[in-house]
Amino acid sequence: MDRADLLPPLEAFGLPVRWYPSETTAAYSFHYEGNRRIMRQDSVGEPWSTERALEAAADAAWVHVGALVRTDFPTETLAALARDGRRLLLDAQGLVRTAALGPLETDGNIGEMLRNVTILKLNDEEAETLVGSIDPDRLRSLGVPEILLTLGSRGAMVVADEVVERVPAHKIDGPVDPTGAGDTFSAGYLVARDAGADPVEAAHAANDLVGTFLRRAVGENAI
Repeated sequence: MDRADLLPPLEAFGLPVRWYPSETTAAYSFHYEGNRRIMRQDSVGEPWSTERALEAAADAAWVHVGALVRTDFPTETLAALARDGRRLLLDAQGLVRTAALGPLETDGNIGEMLRNVTILKLNDEEAETLVGSIDPDRLRSLGVPEILLTLGSRGAMVVADEVVERVPAHKIDGPVDPTGAGDTFSAGYLVARDAGADPVEAAHAANDLVGTFLRRAVGENAI
């Protein structure tokens, strides 16, 4: 797919969209061995330069950094984005993925990438990769002020300052495809924080948004 295919559906939402050419773009393939899904990384996109990232972020106060692989946003790019008071939410999906091609590889060798991050969103597998468990004290050791642990049908957990709060998932009737739920949670969280909600309030708002998103997806699939 190229620019002509990708941009019009996004621009139809009425929101500003920026598109940049790249020599390579991320590509993945899957196959199953029994019930186990095996993922391959077939291509890795060019890293975001500081200049492009700042241009794309413009005057945003809160920025969702949705990397697919660790090299997408170098440490210096994250540092530049965090200047001028911007607060960054980093998705650990890309944080733990190496840039090696072939079977997908993950590890916890992230260096100083979290130094300028305000919010880290991760699931249980990513938490295991980074700190060995989902224990709140272990998660705090990452040094990020706000941590959002998403647990699928088990809901989510917020770890911020001295607060640890579980957020129960909404009950969804019917088969659920969770694709996009994590990004929906992140977007809902940032919108709520920008509106003045504290981390726990924002997590509940994000959880409500995910519930609405999944119910609509189930309804559309049932038609």
